[in-house]
Amino acid sequence: MTKFYNIKPSLEKIVPEFGSSFYYETFSKEKINKDPIWHYHPEIEIVYVNGGTGKRQIGSHMSYYRNGALMLIGSNLPHCGFTDSFTGNSSETVIQMLPDFLGTSFFEVPEMNVLGKLLTQAKKGIVFHGDTKRRIGSQIESLRGLGSFEKLIGILQVLMEMQQTNDYTILNAEGFIIETEIQDNNRINLIFNFVQEEYIRPISLEEISDKVSMSIPGFCRYFKKITGKTFVQFVNEYRLVHAAKLLHEKQISITDICFESGFSNFSHFNKLFKKFTGRTPSAYRNELKYTVS
Repeated sequence: MTKFYNIKPSLEKIVPEFGSSFYYETFSKEKINKDPIWHYHPEIEIVYVNGGTGKRQIGSHMSYYRNGALMLIGSNLPHCGFTDSFTGNSSETVIQMLPDFLGTSFFEVPEMNVLGKLLTQAKKGIVFHGDTKRRIGSQIESLRGLGSFEKLIGILQVLMEMQQTNDYTILNAEGFIIETEIQDNNRINLIFNFVQEEYIRPISLEEISDKVSMSIPGFCRYFKKITGKTFVQFVNEYRLVHAAKLLHEKQISITDICFESGFSNFSHFNKLFKKFTGRTPSAYRNELKYTVS
């Protein structure tokens, strides 16, 4: 099987429908979205996952969502696919458009200035919660089947609803410095894809540095500058999000989940999981059935 990290990460090319300046698509169990590899594109992206559970990986942020998800992802912010055949969602709707799809100064005019600020915030990634997530998600789904003009007006209304709510979280509060060279995009995506494939085993700094042709000190400085995290912290967070997914999906022992998530020490796993989620693995599992967000 070809490993994701052996494929040179490249810019994802998004082609709008004929006669449209944006891309709108709905995916379902019969039509699954793309492979869940790390990628980036200049287009701003709105993603609504209707129901289901899965991993949310945007920039250096990693978390586990339940009962669907609504996200606004800024231009060139690397992210992973949010659904697969195990997610259990009823549908996934994706809207993608270039920052200047309505003209270079459209979001600078007084009436649109607030949306311009929202799109600037989106460079860090935004996730919406609770009733707001479901209400705006329903608006997004209602655009399906409309003509291009009606869809366009609907997208602007969706963005305005996003701007007006306080029920959201900025995912990369420290920022995610990726608006540099294409080489940097390719390098960080290669690193992320490598972690996604190999997290279940130890990954040394020497091995990952060699993968991107850097010295260990140079790699450590580079990775911290780009993500705001150390590489060890990033890998552990990836493993913890996977553990949270297993706690929800598999009725196996927490010890088995520890090892299946790439940890070799159970007490260390417990300590990191509690620090990451605020709960022990057992408490987290017990609360899953009562949580709706």
